[in-house]
Amino acid sequence: MKNVTLYDTTLRDGTQSEEISLSVLDKVAIAGKLDEFGIHYIEGGYPGSNPKDKEFFEYAKRLPLKNAKLCAFGMTRRVGKKVDEDANMKALVAAGTPVITVVGKSWDFHVTEALRTTLDENLKAVRETVEFLKRRAELVIFDAEHFFDGYSRNPKYAMKVLAAAADGGADWLVLCDTNGGTLPSNVGRIVREVRKSTRLPLGIHTHNDSEMAVATTLAAVESGATQVQGTINGYGERCGNANLVSVIPCLQLKMGREVLPEGQMRKLSALSGYVAEIANVGKRLHQPFVGNAAFAHKGGMHVSAIRRNPGTYEHIDPERVGNQRRVLISDLAGRSNILSKVQEKGLKFKPGDPAAERILDQIKEMEHKGYQFEGAEASFELLVLKAMGEHEPFFELKGFRVIDEKRSEKQQPIAEATIMIEVDGRVEHTAAMGNGPVNAMDNALRKALEKFYPELAEVKLLDYKVRVIQPGGPGPRYGS
Repeated sequence: MKNVTLYDTTLRDGTQSEEISLSVLDKVAIAGKLDEFGIHYIEGGYPGSNPKDKEFFEYAKRLPLKNAKLCAFGMTRRVGKKVDEDANMKALVAAGTPVITVVGKSWDFHVTEALRTTLDENLKAVRETVEFLKRRAELVIFDAEHFFDGYSRNPKYAMKVLAAAADGGADWLVLCDTNGGTLPSNVGRIVREVRKSTRLPLGIHTHNDSEMAVATTLAAVESGATQVQGTINGYGERCGNANLVSVIPCLQLKMGREVLPEGQMRKLSALSGYVAEIANVGKRLHQPFVGNAAFAHKGGMHVSAIRRNPGTYEHIDPERVGNQRRVLISDLAGRSNILSKVQEKGLKFKPGDPAAERILDQIKEMEHKGYQFEGAEASFELLVLKAMGEHEPFFELKGFRVIDEKRSEKQQPIAEATIMIEVDGRVEHTAAMGNGPVNAMDNALRKALEKFYPELAEVKLLDYKVRVIQPGGPGPRYGS
């Protein structure tokens, strides 16, 4: 069984996602992390398209990559241009990468409508471009854009495009589902047919417009593709690209393809989170394999079963991808949820302790009123400690007031919070401003407590959530 090569295009295709913009240093940082993880090819960008990518490749020349080869990306020469006079060709060569990836049209509709040229001229451009670049790079990868749409409508011409790239000296032929609309069964069938007609190794590059990019990628591998292209967390234009964070464990853990060195798979969740953090995009809660909810259990029956054997409701051990099992506390919880969560916090109930039932009843009643404990681990721990009689309050709240006002049309709204607390018999009454009621309250409480607990100066409020309860229920409640 052939191994599969991983080709990451987060730094190029991923940045075409609507909400993502990476600086040069962001791209350098991500490239280093991808290399450390074990990715084989890292597509750094399109040096002929913008100054940022051009600057990145200057930085990249000094990157001490240990596992990956850096790729520059570009298009076939312009229609009617000589290849050695094309500015984009010169930019690709100047990037100095060992690998160059070039994309060309393989759908006759795109040749005549987008390029507005003849089918023969497109074939000539593909061959001449690959030939030119092959003389100047260690490896040339040809991406056949819109290949599956082109093959479905004019298979003879789509195959002629691949042949032109092969004649030019391409090392890889990558079949692209650029519009993301091809079904996995058709991808598999077409890859098998192409496999019979060329000696060159095949790759797969799919988009997620039909929510099937991972499935189509795996179908291509099953049918003979040995390179998979995608992005971390599936970032990309429109609905995104094939998500390597899902593709990689499916290849290695489900299909038995060795794509990563021993132990690297455990770094998958960390890699996903790192790239999301650099991209300033929130990590998806329900993302398969690495999301915080991927191995989270809420229903009491489920929790009871996984306490006996995790395989009852988990398709893999979460630790294999660097994730962890979580037991959620909610109105759907059972006694097993409470016991598991208490154990997770390092606390212990005495055998037969009725506190477990009291906590369960209290949580269900509070959730009915609008509280939520799934994302409030500390609130749950306080609830348990109080039920067990082990809670030691650090201060007593005497009262607070928050004023939110806008004093004139031209001024920004302001918030002021006043709070009174008592610590060991000493009363502290203070006030603070903020850029909203929550920030003002945080500042006031911090100002009061730091006199007694100076270490709080190191604690930061990073995020919070306000729940709006629909009218007509048991009344509004504000929870963690």
